Amino acid sequence: MSVLRGIEQKIEALVEGVFGRAFRTNVQPVELARKLAKEMDDHRTVSVSRVYVPNEYTIYLSEHDRTQFQPYEDSLKLELQDYLAEHARREGYAMLSPPSVLLTTDADLGLGVFGIATRMVQRGRRPADTPAPKPPTATMIYRPNVEGGAAAAAGTAPDGPTVQEVAALSIGGERHPIDKKVTVLGRSADCDIQLADPNVSRRHAEVRQEDTSFWVVDLGSTNGMEVNGRRLRQAKLEDGDTITLGSTEVVFERGLP
Repeated sequence: MSVLRGIEQKIEALVEGVFGRAFRTNVQPVELARKLAKEMDDHRTVSVSRVYVPNEYTIYLSEHDRTQFQPYEDSLKLELQDYLAEHARREGYAMLSPPSVLLTTDADLGLGVFGIATRMVQRGRRPADTPAPKPPTATMIYRPNVEGGAAAAAGTAPDGPTVQEVAALSIGGERHPIDKKVTVLGRSADCDIQLADPNVSRRHAEVRQEDTSFWVVDLGSTNGMEVNGRRLRQAKLEDGDTITLGSTEVVFERGLP
């Protein structure tokens, strides 16, 4: 049995009995764990040699859901922190400090709805090659999926198979559909999209599909990467964004079929 699954079972065990029966129609603690891990994945920052993720996670709950958590809230927070630490270890992520999970009440949230905000916080002196602390991200709201019973992010699809979208990279008038989770661009013949540009590295960058989002990530290239004129190591892509690799412009296009 995997370590993550073992931690999930401990989280589930916290709410067995009366509280467990109540939470089957409200917020599921194990669902909190999985969405926290998703938020960690969605807010990665690539440095020179590491991929950093937030180390502070604030969960916003309705008054009713928060009340039902209170008898074992401290234990639940510890289990959620262990879950995040293990997820980071398995994925090879770095954090500025061990993960911290905070629970708070938001009177504007309905039963079964919860929000998560992440933050990268530096405690103590910041070593070299670590990103600067960042302000809290916009809170992601998760609502119950009526059909499946699991929470789904507002405005996004629930966990499960990737939503199939029409996405492509347009280069010099030639359109290259994105039909893989990871599409590598570079001069090498083994790249998914080969670029005949001497200013492009052999494996220059890659476009990653994560759920319904697309990211472009520099692979440690010699000349770097620009997105819409800004020099970046990684960026979330939107329809019409222009990626510059060497002297080559790549336009990202997306839309529902």
